[in-house]
Amino acid sequence: MAGQRALLLAGFLLPGFLLSEAAKILTLSLVGGSHHLLLDQVSQILQDHGHNVTMLHQRGNSLISDFKEKEKSYQVISWLPPEDYNKGLKDNFDFFMEEALGDRYTFGKFLSFMEQLGLQCSHFLRRKDIMDTLKNVNFDLVIVENFDYCPFLVAEKLGKPFVSILSSSFGAIDIGLPNPLSYVPVFHSFLSDHMDFWGRVKNFLMFFDFSIRQWQIQSTYDNTIKEHFPEGSRPVLCHLLKKAELWFVNSDFALEFARPLLPNTVYVGGLMVRPVKAVPQEFENFINKFGDSGFILVALGSMVSNFQVDLLREMNSAFAHLSQGVIWKYKPSHWPKDIRLSANVKIVNWLPQNDLLAHPCIRLFVTHGGMNSIMEAIQHGVPMVGIPLFGDQPENLNHVEAKKFGVSIQLKQIKAETLTLKMKQIIEDKRYKSAAVAASIIRRSHPLTPAQRLVGWIDHILQTGGAAHLKAHGLQQPWHEQYLLDVFLFLLVVTLGTLWFCRKLLGMVVRWLCGARKLKKA
Repeated sequence: MAGQRALLLAGFLLPGFLLSEAAKILTLSLVGGSHHLLLDQVSQILQDHGHNVTMLHQRGNSLISDFKEKEKSYQVISWLPPEDYNKGLKDNFDFFMEEALGDRYTFGKFLSFMEQLGLQCSHFLRRKDIMDTLKNVNFDLVIVENFDYCPFLVAEKLGKPFVSILSSSFGAIDIGLPNPLSYVPVFHSFLSDHMDFWGRVKNFLMFFDFSIRQWQIQSTYDNTIKEHFPEGSRPVLCHLLKKAELWFVNSDFALEFARPLLPNTVYVGGLMVRPVKAVPQEFENFINKFGDSGFILVALGSMVSNFQVDLLREMNSAFAHLSQGVIWKYKPSHWPKDIRLSANVKIVNWLPQNDLLAHPCIRLFVTHGGMNSIMEAIQHGVPMVGIPLFGDQPENLNHVEAKKFGVSIQLKQIKAETLTLKMKQIIEDKRYKSAAVAASIIRRSHPLTPAQRLVGWIDHILQTGGAAHLKAHGLQQPWHEQYLLDVFLFLLVVTLGTLWFCRKLLGMVVRWLCGARKLKKA
């Protein structure tokens, strides 16, 4: 088996060695948070593989509290939006997060945030100095990420081939994949691939709602497109998405429902999982206090620095009812003075999440449901209790529940008693741990690592001059051809025409027979 894997790996990576020189690759990181962290990892992997990687990075808007840049081995071109815009975006994002944490998230507020990103895109495309620099480098390939549509427009403006990373759940955007509604759930339908009759009715109706919302989101970039692209050559975003040479999906078979994929769609979930290191002694000492009971890890994302006091009180009270220790990523400086921290809880500014998830004494992971966190938990076979906040997190946790290695609880449902019951349910019912371990086996048993898949496929399209041989012609067909509506219309006309002709012919025969009978009687 090891020999077969080595042979497969050599055959897959051979095109990379056949490249005569390193490719010049541009990665575009125009939003922060986990989206930037993922693109940073992709850039680092490709640079380490021998390519010349340049990242275009927006400064001053990391969207992560106290975010600190690390030294890079690849080149970085930074740009800073106008100060008044940056302040407006930060205020908009802070309001968006406040509403989400207060369980007042609405699609309208998300659209408002996307309008700000569309405005940011206009600011960038006006920077002729940066755009000219990018054009002069003459990159071989551009790598974009799906949350913000601006990188797609930049790649189109540069006239360069691009590959895209789908950082969120499958179905968050339409990338042209076959989508049988009988067993592929629509994004935010919260269905699984096992649908009864009413589930399929719901999924069918949700498809139209999803299509309308996609159109509304993409419309927030209409003014940007009109300003920066001449009439007659203005891209349509839904078509531009399907121009991607490859789609790298930040997920895995262990989490996703089985569905039809095109050859240019590649799973790379787990790119952020790094080699496990020893846990710092500070954490090891705390874990040892609880012996065989083990500990629970609580990390609710990099973009959340404050929770409402009532929520903190309920969570703290729930943790107090457990025999396990609790390591909770939360700023001690933000902890309310009127809440006494439970004796079994340790709050910290920073924690080595991947290393703690790999620790043999971990019993449960309480997470917000971000894709990178879920992939790390699956890697190490840790069951989860999810508290989704916004975006794709509820959909990610719906998959976790369907696969039976975790449960989720809504913010508005969090009471000390409810949360305690949920956590004890996962810890005490060993079926959840067994399902998490089974998912880990699926995740780990791939013949190639996520990084090898990423590098191998990029080298492949660089050597072959693109991925035309991987893209179905259906991506270029108009929707009426793709769904055979013109064929159905033709067959309907032929059928109705034939029926009309037969009716007329039968009428003529009947009239002739009636006329012949009358003549005979006469």
